[in-house]
Amino acid sequence: MVDLSALIDTVQKNCTIADARHARDMTMCTFLLEMREYYRWEMEIPYGARLPKDELGDWLNARESLWDTVEEEDFALLPLTESGIDPFEANDVNRALIPQGLVYSSGLGHFRKPHFVLAELKRAEVREGVQVLVAGCEYARDLIAPPAAMRDGAIFLRMDAVRRLLWNKYEEWQWKEKDTALGRAFAHYDFERDIERGLDRMTEAESEAMILHEIGEARAESLLGEDWNAMLGQLSSRHAELLVRAVRDHLADCLVTLPTLLEREAIGSLHFYLANLSGLRRALFPALPQAYEAWLDNRDTATLAQTVAAAEAHWLSAARRLTSTYHHDPAHGDAQLNTLAGGDLASLKL
Repeated sequence: MVDLSALIDTVQKNCTIADARHARDMTMCTFLLEMREYYRWEMEIPYGARLPKDELGDWLNARESLWDTVEEEDFALLPLTESGIDPFEANDVNRALIPQGLVYSSGLGHFRKPHFVLAELKRAEVREGVQVLVAGCEYARDLIAPPAAMRDGAIFLRMDAVRRLLWNKYEEWQWKEKDTALGRAFAHYDFERDIERGLDRMTEAESEAMILHEIGEARAESLLGEDWNAMLGQLSSRHAELLVRAVRDHLADCLVTLPTLLEREAIGSLHFYLANLSGLRRALFPALPQAYEAWLDNRDTATLAQTVAAAEAHWLSAARRLTSTYHHDPAHGDAQLNTLAGGDLASLKL
């Protein structure tokens, strides 16, 4: 039988070590926003409730002091066997936990930051040959909570993280222009009439969209091969990594996410997808928001579907060019991709 209390403490310790090493790499604005929401999760404060300013400040100072004491510590073995299990061996951990109604995920995220999470297992299923593990209530987690990720060939979806993400988007939208893609998404789920029901419906819908994206990632990975993963694992430039991830995201979404949403006429999810098309991803794919605007005008998905269909081959070619550029001269490939990311994207954009 799993000693849940000891396991939670150990996973949370590893989360704290990971945060100590990486949390302060964020910009100050992002750091403070993430810490506010982490405090809300840790203290179990309801969405929308005002956070106590003084207590939050004291907690933040105490947390940074804690980070200073653990930053150099090694990640702890998980107490599931006599000798313990490496915290990055998620498959071994889940063999012990899933029969107990628990699920665990670990791995390296953006810029190789370690992530750990221990949660209630809501359900496990197989989609297109890929295992999908859906987590509910989270018992231990680090500062950043990616809602979905592909880990060791399995999709790990965090329902709590999805719901928190959507609530934060809704709160932010309250202070912005209403007639936007994001506003249309909230209107589709009828947030104004019943916010709790709307949030429930949107969480389910966007969780499905995230699963579709990860299935697309799996397909993209099979098309791009090990050279792609080798490149991604070696990049040290943040701009280069953001560029290659953005291209792969577009490939994954044009392979699976967008065609499926269009086929299902998942209107709310299409609005939400376009609302989140920002930064480098938007700069690379201006044809998509243009097709979206045309769809808003005539409600005919044909232009949108044609744009997505044509983009699949484009993003596959772009991803292969990035891989070729890197592996042609690995010693300077990182710098070349960094220069490309910070310069004219005309050769890549669609």
